[in-house]
Amino acid sequence: MGEERCEDLIRFYSILERLEQRIGGEHRLTDCSGRMDWPDRGAYFFRESGESRTDTGHGPRIVRVGTHALKAGSGTKLWTRLSQHKGQQSTGGGNHRGSIFRLIVGAALIQQHSYDFPTWGDGNTAKGDVRKGEIALECEVSRVIRNMPFLWLALDDEAGPESLRGYIERNSIALLSNYRKLPLDPPSRDWLGGRCDRDRVRNSGLWNSNHVDESYDRAFLDKLDLVVSKDHGS
Repeated sequence: MGEERCEDLIRFYSILERLEQRIGGEHRLTDCSGRMDWPDRGAYFFRESGESRTDTGHGPRIVRVGTHALKAGSGTKLWTRLSQHKGQQSTGGGNHRGSIFRLIVGAALIQQHSYDFPTWGDGNTAKGDVRKGEIALECEVSRVIRNMPFLWLALDDEAGPESLRGYIERNSIALLSNYRKLPLDPPSRDWLGGRCDRDRVRNSGLWNSNHVDESYDRAFLDKLDLVVSKDHGS
């Protein structure tokens, strides 16, 4: 299984190399806005400074995979989801209760620096005074995430859990994840995610919790390849 997974990871990264060429290179949220020509729906693949492949070739490794509109009838667009991760342009803050990505990055920063933010991750909503007390950490989370390079994949299918976007997301995560597997392209010793309080993040090597313990369907690579090979964004 380890050899097969290594081969599949090599193919996965070769597909993403073509995707990067098609979209004109990697992006950073610090340089992105809603005024850009985003597709309505898609998936995204984040990288992180200092995180490189060591077993499947050279170059950056993927540290998070995500998509949006996985509930039937959802109207959430790709940029809407990315902007939730980015946070507020005006204040530099954000809302970690609306972004699991922000939540777990903040949790790792708390552990790394022994910060005292007892309300972090407490509840799905928070009053203004609580949010005010969290603003310093929200700003630090914004700085971390905004500087992570990422690739985006246009994939405008119907909203719902059985969408092709959802299929590509969960299988990409399962392929990349080192959770309870022979590690391939493991995180660096200094990876921030290694300080996260979530076992699934620390041991998968990804800023993901869902799907890290699942098996992947090798056929998803054919579908990913097909999507990337089409005229991107059409």
